[in-house]
Formats: sequence, C-alpha cells, structure tokens
Amino acid sequence: MSPADLAEVTAVESVAYDFPWTRGNFEDALRNGYIGLCMRDVRGELIGYCVLMPVVDEMHLLNLCVAPAAQGKGAGLALLVEAVRVTRNEKLFSVLLEVRPSNQRAVNLYERFGFDAIGRRRNYYPAAQRKREDAIVMRLTLSQEASDVAA
Repeated sequence: MSPADLAEVTAVESVAYDFPWTRGNFEDALRNGYIGLCMRDVRGELIGYCVLMPVVDEMHLLNLCVAPAAQGKGAGLALLVEAVRVTRNEKLFSVLLEVRPSNQRAVNLYERFGFDAIGRRRNYYPAAQRKREDAIVMRLTLSQEASDVAA
C-alpha cells in the first residue's frame, strides 16, 4: 500500500464498514512505518487490503478489509496468508487482532485460520445509536521453527 492507493482504499473502506477508517488514519499508518498490503484482481481493481503494525515481538493486524463484491471468494484468507508471511519475514512470532463479535464472518475466518480468542476489550468499537461494541482479542502463535524456515 502506498499513498497512491489511498483513494481506492478509502472508497472500499467506506462501503465495507459502518465506521470506516479515514484517509488520515491510513496516511498516519503509512507515515509511521506500518505495513500496508493491497490485493488486486487481474484487471487491477482493488479487492482487499490490510494494515500491519510490528510491535516488539508480534504483529498487530489493525485492519483487514475485503470489498463487499469480492467477499466469500477467498480474498480474506489470501490476505491472512500474506500477513503471516510478512510476520515471519519480520521475524515475529505471533499475530494479534481485534474483531467485532457482530462480524461473525471475520470471527469464523480467524478461527478457521487458527487464531484463538485471548480476551475482550470492553466498549472498544463505535456502534449504532452512539453505543459501543466490545472487541474480541485474538492471537495466532507462529512457531519459531516455521519462522526460521520461512525466512
């Protein structure tokens, strides 16, 4: 992901989420050295992206989004595979994320991929009618041996 991608990224973000990241959020992430990955189809159309933040010994998956028209076709899984590859290349040994309990498709994807629920952040996300929604905190632990082999 580069600044040149941000118009498309924010367009997808705004149709995929009720409470989307702003362009400024993405600009800040890139400016602070976070890792942004974009996935495009054969026509070059943006179908998904994710933002990763290395922190000490783990990678924090801050945002993973698949365009609504591309959902259910494996793009989310492909982005997770790439996020894990990047995590291993950075010599980090786990991926941490937060997910809305109401986003059952995402929760199911993360569980099938091997993430474990390790906690809950109360009132983490904005929700409809000025309410808040908890976040499920999930972690995928990568073996150090697999990380050494991948590098």
